[in-house]
Amino acid sequence: MSAEPIMEPVMTQVDPIDLLNAIEKASPMPIRPEYIEGTVIVPPQPNDNHNDGAFELSYQFRTAGFRLVGMGNGYRAAHKDGSTMALFIPDFYVRRRKASELDESYRKVHKGWYPSDMIALIGEVTSTNHETDTGPKLRTYAAAGVSVYVLVNRETRTAHCYTTPVLPGENPTKAYYDDETKVDLGDPLPLPAPYPTLDTAPFLKD
Repeated sequence: MSAEPIMEPVMTQVDPIDLLNAIEKASPMPIRPEYIEGTVIVPPQPNDNHNDGAFELSYQFRTAGFRLVGMGNGYRAAHKDGSTMALFIPDFYVRRRKASELDESYRKVHKGWYPSDMIALIGEVTSTNHETDTGPKLRTYAAAGVSVYVLVNRETRTAHCYTTPVLPGENPTKAYYDDETKVDLGDPLPLPAPYPTLDTAPFLKD
C-alpha cells in the first residue's frame, strides 16, 4: 500500500476512547484507530504478505503449545493516575491469561479495550507506517511493561526481539527495551524461554 497512516494529536480534555469511537463512527469505511503517545493513528490497510506473515508467526506460537496467542483484540495501558496512556491493537500477541470476569468488566467499562497487563508478548509487522512500529509503539509497549516485543521490519528486511522493558521516570515517551536480538529476514529469530524460535522465511515473499 502507498497510503500513509493518518495521525492526529488528541486534545487532552477528551477521553481518547470516546474520540476513537467517534472517529470509527464517522469513517465511511471500516477502520480501527489506535492511540499512541498522545496521537490518534489510523493504520494503513495491510497487504496480503503482511497478514499472511503475521498469521504464520502466530501459528508458530500455537504449534509450540501457546494456546493464548491471538489477533484482533484491543488493549488499554493506563498511567499511574488511571488515565489512558495508550490504546493499541497488535498484529498478534501472547496473553498471560484468558479473559477473566474482571477483565471482561474492564473491557465493558472501557468500551471494548482489555487491560494491557493481560499481554506477555506483542508482535508487529510493519506496513508503510514502519516508523510507528519502530518508534512510538516500541516505546509504548516498553512503558506498558510488555516483556517481549517481536518486530518484523519489512522496510529494512530484518526481524527483532526486544526484551527487558525500562521506564525511567514518569514519561512513557522515554521508555525503551534494554535488550535486542536482530536477524535478517529468512533467518531464525530466537526468543527468550519459554517461547519458540521463529521462522521468518514467510516474509521473503514480499
